Amino acid sequence: MGHEELLARHRAVMPDWMALYYDRPIEIASASGRRVTDGEGRTYLDFFAGILTNAIGYDIAEVSDAIRSQLATGVVHSSTLYLIRSQVELAERIAALSGIPDAKVFFTNSGTEANETALMLATRHRRSDQVLALRNSYHGRAFATVAITGNRAWSASSLSPVKVAWVQGGYRYRSPFKDLSDADYVKACVADLREVIATATAGDVACMVVEPIQGVGGFSSPPDGLFGAFKEVLDEHGILLISDEVQTGWGRTGEHFWGIGAHGVTPDAMTFAKGLGNGLAIGGVVARGEVMDCLTAHSLSTFGGNPLATTGALATLDYLLDHDLQANAAKLGDRLIDGLRRIAEDRPAVGDVRGKGLMVGVELVGPGDEPDAAKAVAVLEGARERGLLVGKGGLHGNVIRLAPPMTVTEDEVEEALDTLEAVL
Repeated sequence: MGHEELLARHRAVMPDWMALYYDRPIEIASASGRRVTDGEGRTYLDFFAGILTNAIGYDIAEVSDAIRSQLATGVVHSSTLYLIRSQVELAERIAALSGIPDAKVFFTNSGTEANETALMLATRHRRSDQVLALRNSYHGRAFATVAITGNRAWSASSLSPVKVAWVQGGYRYRSPFKDLSDADYVKACVADLREVIATATAGDVACMVVEPIQGVGGFSSPPDGLFGAFKEVLDEHGILLISDEVQTGWGRTGEHFWGIGAHGVTPDAMTFAKGLGNGLAIGGVVARGEVMDCLTAHSLSTFGGNPLATTGALATLDYLLDHDLQANAAKLGDRLIDGLRRIAEDRPAVGDVRGKGLMVGVELVGPGDEPDAAKAVAVLEGARERGLLVGKGGLHGNVIRLAPPMTVTEDEVEEALDTLEAVL
């Protein structure tokens, strides 16, 4: 079956609001390493990794073997009403890696569900339905996570179970504070936070939710240290800090294992998902014990942390640490960013190249530095035609997102740069 026929069947039974890339969408039919092959037999270098989910690449023997070993037991699922050895082992590893004191872990199936859980914990612990969020943020597609998503293109409803107040800081390129020095930018954003708390809340705010690097928002980030400065203000009011590490976790930013590490602060809770399962559905929350244990009603997760997902996640985490993929992300991320900035020097369509590690954004602009979404679409399509898969995002839909598997090689980075240079 070709792509056209599959697309027609997709449109007949799937919602109109499900986004698809490309004028002629493709099916990923097989994959190995950092390359994927579509349903019509064409192979591509993948620099988006299933939206950062295939963190260590495709067809990794150690992960596949672990999954097969679990399948051989006959136990794919048992629910959290029973002890799950691999779930406990994974929770122990994540609690230790988090740096959060007295940390406890709850597993979910996605980043959306993880952020919903974190919001429930924070609002219950603080007995408040008030939440601080950043403009240009994205935290998921469920009811509460849409409410704290500061990007109209991804906000399906204005209805909300929480009261949200919006703070400046995450998207520097088009911020009113853009031209300030790093230090003055941080001061201006902290002053904005204080004013928002004083004027747009009743004071007893439950939490602030931040992405260390805004993912859907176009891989944008503030200067290092901003969220540490925010935490000082939050602590004055007893407000919890939640770091959404769904895209920034597991060493992808290169310099730190968790994205929040760039800000010199330990959050009260972190959410995670995507890369941990290397394609398996898994997410979760790691939080201070008193926050995690604040619920008084019974709860469970039917599928969250199931034996198959946690076994695969343990193998993925082992591979990531054993091969020091964080260092690879730092080294090759620098090479990718430097190469893109060189390309951008004589291309006025590139307004900004930004990112850390293997999370790199290229913002495309028109005359007067206005956002140019059409150019981003053209780059997305042109890269695919030349055998490279990239992502797209940003508040205005004008940012190309690059996030290859963390096992990417020097030759593959150069191949991607050559392709992007030709397309741009």
